[in-house]
Amino acid sequence: MLAYSKEVLRKVSFDVSLFKKELSKAYQYLLEEEIEELRQWVIKNFGPQYCLQPILVIN
Repeated sequence: MLAYSKEVLRKVSFDVSLFKKELSKAYQYLLEEEIEELRQWVIKNFGPQYCLQPILVIN
């Protein structure tokens, strides 16, 4: 799921608001460790302005 999330984010990176929407969706499906890895990947590849704080989802 992490690889899929990265691919989606690459494809929507032209639009910051769409990127953040997809990033929020990814946070809902990923494990905590994957969220941190994705966060670091986003910062490295797109910069901190694209990064959101992880959203805790309580089921």
